[in-house]
Amino acid sequence: MKLKPKISIADHFAQMPDPRVERTKRHQLIDIITIAICAVICGADTWVEMEIYGQAKHQWLKQFLELPNGIPSHDTFSRVFSRLDPEQFQNCFLNWVKSISKVVAREVVAIDGKTLRHSYERGGDKKAIHMVSAWATEQRLVLGQVKVDEKSNEITAIPELLKVLSLQGCIVTIDAMGCQKDIVKLIAGQEADYVISLKKNQGSLYKRVEALFSEALKNRYEGFTHSSNRRSEESHSREETRYCVQLSNVQNQIDPEGKWQNLQSIGRLDVMRTVNGKTKIETRYFISSLANNAKLLADSVRQHWGIENSLHWVLDVAFREDDSRIRKDNAPQNFAVLRHIAHSLLQQNTSVKIGIKNKRLKAGWDNEYLAKVLFG
Repeated sequence: MKLKPKISIADHFAQMPDPRVERTKRHQLIDIITIAICAVICGADTWVEMEIYGQAKHQWLKQFLELPNGIPSHDTFSRVFSRLDPEQFQNCFLNWVKSISKVVAREVVAIDGKTLRHSYERGGDKKAIHMVSAWATEQRLVLGQVKVDEKSNEITAIPELLKVLSLQGCIVTIDAMGCQKDIVKLIAGQEADYVISLKKNQGSLYKRVEALFSEALKNRYEGFTHSSNRRSEESHSREETRYCVQLSNVQNQIDPEGKWQNLQSIGRLDVMRTVNGKTKIETRYFISSLANNAKLLADSVRQHWGIENSLHWVLDVAFREDDSRIRKDNAPQNFAVLRHIAHSLLQQNTSVKIGIKNKRLKAGWDNEYLAKVLFG
């Protein structure tokens, strides 16, 4: 392989085991993977588009790749990525992410799931796959992802994801699905903080939190360690006020048996939203290891939605993930990793101030810009 050392992402995939038998290896695996990454960065969303990209950029790609038998066909891309071990492919991605990222104190790491809606197989038993991802909100980087087992849910996938992440000093945010004692224990074990949404699926805990806030409000917070934060925003015909109250030093009242590790506080967020003259009020509760800093708690909750706006929404709009018809074997999961690689590389490049969709177009048109995205 003639890839330059600067293309560190290719180096991390160089040791990927090749699932093909020797007599069928007309193209080197690292060439196939590298072309696939470049193609997805540049706008390819199918195997056919991947081949078309490779043919159009053959001479440019030959500067870095061996390509002993030219550009692989779309069938070759499909077969290879259908057979690649998704766990090993994911591990290569994780190793690359770890090499370019660093822990930022108090960085919010949001964990949430997303279904690849058209990854099911018609006429078969294979359902659409569901992926759980970790998103570093400040670095704007996918830290990792795992597939949810078909016969399970996010509760079992989140611990597997947490085990492969480095979270020391971060604030992990999860929606109510992740409000589980074992998940909290894993986060605390990594010396990280957490802010986890609480809903009525945690019946007794929810009732205790709700009752304690009612008592605190009734007594005007006398006898309670508390802090509050209010934020108002206006945009076009929309007005929103978010009022967050945090009660600290509440473990004895909420969790006297100490089953929720490092539980330091509970939070209540009241959101009053007025759109076109109609007002709605929503109240949400949280458990947290943060103490007596309502602004930090409110900011963490707000930043959690970055995984929806900056990752999931971008994957749907800029990468057309929900429209993808890639279904065969391991291909949907592996193509999801390709999208995350492309998304991360494009996010990390700040040489132009345009959206991800236009960055993909520019990378396809401008080899010099693509080199910047790849080389860093």
